[in-house]
Amino acid sequence: MSVPIASGEHTESVAYQWRLTALLSLSFGFVLFDRNALSFLMPFVQPELRFSNTQVGLLSGGLSLTWAIAAFGIGVVADRFGSRKKLLVLATVLFALCSFGSGIASGFAILLATRLLMGAAEGGIMPLSQSLIVAQVDPHRRGIAMGIAQGFGSSLMGSFVAPVVLVGFATAYGWRHAFFLAGAPGLLAAVAMIWMIRDQKPARPVVARHVERANLRSVLTDGNVIRCLLLSIAFVAYLVVTWAFMPLYLVKVRHYDPSTMSWLMGVLGIAATLYSFLIPGLSDRIGRRPVMTLVPVLAFILPLGALFYSGPVWGLAALFFVGWSFTGIMPLFMSTVPAESVSAAHMGAALGICMGGSEILGGVLAPLASGYAADYIGLQAPLWGLLGFALTGCLAALGLRETAPRVSLGTSANALTQDGL
Repeated sequence: MSVPIASGEHTESVAYQWRLTALLSLSFGFVLFDRNALSFLMPFVQPELRFSNTQVGLLSGGLSLTWAIAAFGIGVVADRFGSRKKLLVLATVLFALCSFGSGIASGFAILLATRLLMGAAEGGIMPLSQSLIVAQVDPHRRGIAMGIAQGFGSSLMGSFVAPVVLVGFATAYGWRHAFFLAGAPGLLAAVAMIWMIRDQKPARPVVARHVERANLRSVLTDGNVIRCLLLSIAFVAYLVVTWAFMPLYLVKVRHYDPSTMSWLMGVLGIAATLYSFLIPGLSDRIGRRPVMTLVPVLAFILPLGALFYSGPVWGLAALFFVGWSFTGIMPLFMSTVPAESVSAAHMGAALGICMGGSEILGGVLAPLASGYAADYIGLQAPLWGLLGFALTGCLAALGLRETAPRVSLGTSANALTQDGL
């Protein structure tokens, strides 16, 4: 049985709710723009700094490690102390500065240190953003609002604009200048947050007394939280490995030029941008469970296409577009369903567990193992790993209980009517 999170007194105007969602979405887009910059620029960075594929995996995994620690730590801290707005602004400024640091790195150690600091700054941004949405956005818009906040801007900026703009900029001016370009928007986002966001504590939850006394252990043993954690691990691994090694695979194995590679990776961004509001919006109407059960199956298409498709490039782009549809359910299993499955007093912890745990087990270990395998087997190895992650996600989705307010409330009403009869 899901635990209701209070709508509280969602007194903010509908216009403010959508402005808040749009700003948080754009800000997280700048986060992913910075995070993904190194992956898209790696065909330029790797030859100059002479990195092995294992080192490429370490750079990706190191950022994921500190991201995970920050995601869990800030989620818990924000539940108990301080201003979400102030923490969010501080983290945004710090990750922008770290991007500038990546542009002056002269070797592996310095670049790794910069990526570790960037992960620590970026990791808390999404838990803080989603907590603000739960506190200030009406529950019946929660699915689409959380989907837009987590998926729309990050996909548009981090997966579409980033490869096209950064690869073109690096080709013209060098990869170091591309990192300087990547960091600047974060500073603008911090200024916009100071001006636009109204800080407030989440509304007091309207839940049963025994639920209010629930502790962190109840979060860790909740079936939905466990399944969402497994989904998060599988698909964060899928996401990070794709970002880290697909550009290298397309250039070195499939022999596409960097420009074609950038547009193929950009297709993923266009796809994720559309899926980020279409799929969560659909889940608001028909329920979280059917959407989260069916969509993961499509994740098999992308690695199979990259490995075996041999037709024109537009056909591969179409396969990438369809295969990337799993990104539409990422806000659901990382944010929406965990938030709807526990008491509001432990919402930050639930989000931190799903986001932080997924980064440690999926974002850290997966690229490390994939890089090692790529060095000893070939760059095809990470793509075979994607098939394994997709299978894990499909299995983890089985057994989720429904939490969408419209669907779960309708089910409860029908049950009461039948009892009355």
